[in-house]
Amino acid sequence: MSYVVPTEFVTRMIDAGEAKVFMSTRDTLIRAFMAGAILALAAAFAITINVQTGQPLAGAILFPVGFCLLYLMGFDLLTGVMTLVPLALIDKRPGVTLQGVLRNWGLVFAGNFGGAFIVAVMMAIIFTFGFTEAPNAVGQAIGHIGEGRTVGYAEHGAAGMLTLFIRGVLCNWMVSTGVVAAMMSTSVSGKVIGMWMPIMLFFYMGFEHSIVNMFLFPSGIMLGGQFSIWDYLIWNEIPTVVGNLVGGLAFVGLALYATHARTGAKRQPAAAIRMAPAE
Repeated sequence: MSYVVPTEFVTRMIDAGEAKVFMSTRDTLIRAFMAGAILALAAAFAITINVQTGQPLAGAILFPVGFCLLYLMGFDLLTGVMTLVPLALIDKRPGVTLQGVLRNWGLVFAGNFGGAFIVAVMMAIIFTFGFTEAPNAVGQAIGHIGEGRTVGYAEHGAAGMLTLFIRGVLCNWMVSTGVVAAMMSTSVSGKVIGMWMPIMLFFYMGFEHSIVNMFLFPSGIMLGGQFSIWDYLIWNEIPTVVGNLVGGLAFVGLALYATHARTGAKRQPAAAIRMAPAE
C-alpha cells in the first residue's frame, strides 16, 4: 500500500494547509462547490439505499464513495480545511496569517453550501416530479431526518444542544481521520481504503457533518419537513460547524502535529526517519 510514516504525512498535512491558504479565490470556490455537490449526491445515494433496502448499514457502507471521489479529484470540504489549514499557521509558515486561515474557511464554507444547495434543489425536483406531486418515499425520509435533527434536539433544550455539539465533534474526528488516512499511502487503493473506514463509521453512527447537513436540511424544508430555516441554523448548522472545528482540529490536526511534526528541536535526520519502526 506504499505506507507513509506519521512524521512524513504530518508534514504533508502542513504543506496542504499552507497551499490552501494561498490558493486563489476562484480555485478555492470551484473546488469547494464541487466538493459540496459530490458529497450531497453521496448523501442522497445513501438515503435512497436505506429507504429501498431497509438496511442503514448498506447506505453507510456505500456513502464513502462520494468522499473518496471528491478527495481524489482535489476538491475541498470545510471539515478538512478546518483541520489542515491552521497547522500552517501553528507551524509559522511564511506568509500564513490568521486572516488567511479565516479567508479560506469562509470561501470553502460558501462554496460547499452552494454545491450542496444546488444538489438539494435538483433532488427535490426529482423526488416530487418538479414539485407537482407529494415527495416520494426517499423525499419523505429526508424531510423526517430534518425534523428529528433540528426540533428533535430543541425539545431537549441544553441537553439537546450538547448532544448536537458532541455529535459534531465525533463526526469531524472521523472525517478528518479519513482525510489524513488518505495521506498515509501513495497508491489510490491505499488512499481509498484509508478513507473508507472512518467515513463509513461517522455516517452509520449518525454524527453531524456540516456539509452533509447543507444538503439534508434545505432539501428537507423543500420536501415538507416541519422545521424552519431558523431551526436549521440554530439547532443544527451553527453548533455542528463549531463541533466539527473542535473535533477535527483538536483530536486530529493538533494531536498529530504535537507528537509527529518535525519542527525545531524535534526534527530528525531523514535517515533516522526512514529507519524508524512503523507505529
